[in-house]
This record gives sequence, C-alpha cells and structure tokens, in this order.
Amino acid sequence: MKAEAGRLGLSANSDAVGFSQWPHRLAVALACATFPLLFIGGLVTSKGAGLAVPDWPTTFGHNMFLYPWSKMIGNIFYEHSHRLVASFVGLLAIALAVTFWLRERRAWLRWLSFIALGLVITQGVLGGLRVVLLESTLAIIHACLAQAFFALTVALALFTSREWRSETIEARIADGGRLWRLGAMTTAFIYIQVIFGAVLRHTGERLDAHLFFAGLVAVHVILLLLRATKYQDAHLKLVRSSYALGILMLLQLLLGAGSYLAKFTVLLRLPIDMIVLLTTTHLIVGALMLVTSLALTLRSYRLSAMSKPALGANALTEQFSI
Repeated sequence: MKAEAGRLGLSANSDAVGFSQWPHRLAVALACATFPLLFIGGLVTSKGAGLAVPDWPTTFGHNMFLYPWSKMIGNIFYEHSHRLVASFVGLLAIALAVTFWLRERRAWLRWLSFIALGLVITQGVLGGLRVVLLESTLAIIHACLAQAFFALTVALALFTSREWRSETIEARIADGGRLWRLGAMTTAFIYIQVIFGAVLRHTGERLDAHLFFAGLVAVHVILLLLRATKYQDAHLKLVRSSYALGILMLLQLLLGAGSYLAKFTVLLRLPIDMIVLLTTTHLIVGALMLVTSLALTLRSYRLSAMSKPALGANALTEQFSI
C-alpha cells in the first residue's frame, strides 16, 4: 500500500520521494497576485477608465514600465496600474511554467501550467486589442477569461498542495459521485453567471439572464451545502468549503441587490465612488464563489474516485496521479 501510495503521490511522506515545494509556492503566489488584478480590472470598468490610455503596448508613447509616476492621475492611474499589475502576473506565470517544467513530476500538470501561461498571454493581447480596436466584445471576453484564469491558478495551487499529495486512500466518500457532480453543476452555473455579469457590466444588457442564473446558483449552492454537511465528521474541509460558499452567496446577493438599486433605479442614491466600490466588490465576490465551488468539486471528485474498489493500481495511476 505504501509503495502504491507513493507512486500515486498520496503518501504523507511524499515530499521525501522527489516532490518540490516550489511549484506550489509559485502557484499560490500567482493566485494571490491574480485576485487583486481582478479587483483593479473591475475598478477600471466601473470607473469607465478602460480607454484612459489610448495606445498599446506603449503608454502615451512611453515604454509602459517607464511611464512617469507623476503623470498617473485620474483614470490614467487605474488603467496604467492595471497594466503594470497584469505584467507582474504575466512574469509570475512565466516563472510558474518554467518551474513546473523543471520541478513538477506530473506531466499533465506541467502542460496545465503552460495552458495558464497561454491564457495570461491571451489576456494581455485581448486587453491591448480592446484599446486599439475600441471593441466592447473584446472587453467582455477579457473579463470572462480573467475569471477562468483565476480559477485555473487556484486549481494549480490545490493540485500542488501537501493536502492533495498526502490524502490517504482510506479517506473516501461512498456516494461522493453525487457531491462532485452537484459541485460541477454549481461551478458551471457560477461561471455562466460571471459571463452574463460581464455582459451586463459592459453593455447594460441581459439583466434577465443574469438574474435567472443568480437564482440557479442560489438553489444549487443550498443543495451543495446540504449534501456536503453529511460528511461533517470525516471531511471537515469539504464542509468548511460549503459553508464558505453559502456565506459568499448571501453576501453576493446583497451586493447584487445593492448594485442593481444603485445603478438602475432611484431607490438607492449613493455617491459614485460608493457605487464603483459596490459593483467591483460584487465582481470579486463572484470570483471567490467560483474558485470555492471549484475547489470543493475537485476535492470531492478525488475522494469519490478513490473510493471505487474496482480500480487497481494501474487505473488509479492513470486517473489520479494527482
């Protein structure tokens, strides 16, 4: 059993058989750097600062990294800061891909790091083309891919964590298939909600679809919470994730209602800066819901697959070398 667990990367002593901590450290750093980038990007959209800098990849003719700080005023500050933080995230993504290639033993995970690098490069190009072509559709795609990239960075951090490598085969969920399938549906609905949220933010349209999927997400989060609490004794992390998701959902509904009343009605009169903060916080709480649901789904999927007695060592290696 120990030999099999070591081969699967599941042993509590897996660090002793060649695992490096650097892939995990960089994955965590990349996820942590991406989160404030989402917030800054939301501020750029909420404040209408996306075209404050009219050229790309330069900034008013300057090299982007040499643009004078004294000139970063008003909306230029938000847009140019967004570019600088995005560049830092891009550099981290390059470091991550190189480190995974050199230090990560799992081939599929090495390729996943290159997908993350490809996504961040695509994001940079889309952001630049949005400025050059003045095309709002590119801004919507840019916003949606940003959330997908954040979810991928969190997944990479989870896959490389000590928790993921040290889980024992005995720690399984008998009917976990129902849990992970419900989690997958919830994650998918949250991401669709993100898409319609981006459409609403950039065009003011499809409020109906945004509200419809908000209802679907709320129902599925409640169902997920009820099912996950069944495993309170054996799988506390799953239960905590489900509670966190429920709290985030309640906060998101409040923020969504406040954003709607402040932007589309006269019932809630707030200063413009408060509206910007409200709508941007609504965006990043949605991102936190997405990654929380994804992490819960991945954990439950792994545990449910490990519980299948018919899977031998070879099948386990093929399906869960993670």
